[in-house]
Amino acid sequence: MGQIVFRFLVGGLVVSCFAALGDVLKPKSFAGLFGAAPSVGLATLALTAESQGHGFASLEARSMMAGAVGLLLYACACSRLMMQFEWHALRAAVLALLLWFAASFSLWFVFLR
Repeated sequence: MGQIVFRFLVGGLVVSCFAALGDVLKPKSFAGLFGAAPSVGLATLALTAESQGHGFASLEARSMMAGAVGLLLYACACSRLMMQFEWHALRAAVLALLLWFAASFSLWFVFLR
């Protein structure tokens, strides 16, 4: 029960802060992006550090960063395939998912294994 309350409080506070930051930036659609992912990641890391220790939390943080690099490549690839090559969204997303997996797994294999 304590973890749920902690996650609720930390998540709510961080969501509010990132949403305010996103509201200041242009375009306004950044508010949703900044509100969701960082707050979940920070709350998860705080709970992991508390329950599993700092060593495990640092490994989890590095894994999150590898996944974020893969996500960045996925977004860039989807954007390029749909805008420059005029692919349909489903086709571009499926191909870019393979890139996301390959990039994230490669980073894990090189740095986190």
